[in-house]
Amino acid sequence: MKVWKVTIHFGFIMYFVFMISLLFFGSRGYGGPSMTWLEYVKSSSNFVPFQTIEMYVDALMYGSMSITIPVINLGGNIIMFVPLGIALPFYSRKLAKLGVFSCAILLTLFVIESMQLISRRGSFDIDDFILNYIGGLIGLVIWKFLDWQYRRSTLK
Repeated sequence: MKVWKVTIHFGFIMYFVFMISLLFFGSRGYGGPSMTWLEYVKSSSNFVPFQTIEMYVDALMYGSMSITIPVINLGGNIIMFVPLGIALPFYSRKLAKLGVFSCAILLTLFVIESMQLISRRGSFDIDDFILNYIGGLIGLVIWKFLDWQYRRSTLK
């Protein structure tokens, strides 16, 4: 069991480093230096739920965009946060409860989206927020299943 814990800790550290580099050190900056921060916020933010998701779904349905772009953006935003959904309850059993987990993941996502906006290393998109939350929930379901399997096997 100790090998598994070390592996999980190492995997989470690698995931954390990957996420920080992807979210804050990639080539995702928007707007030039001449753009004021308020102009940047207006041009790079989406506060209307499902607006971006609908745009990608429409593009897929009507073939107006390469399938790669919507799949990477929609699927990637979900998949990126599955590991966090697994790790949070692993590190704290209290976070295995849906209400506590939801508060923790929503706060985490809000901080990430806000930091991207403040640092101009991304945008604040409510649809990213929704998709990331879904990914976290999928991770929680996976963790609950794995935890159930582990407990079931140790009782036998």
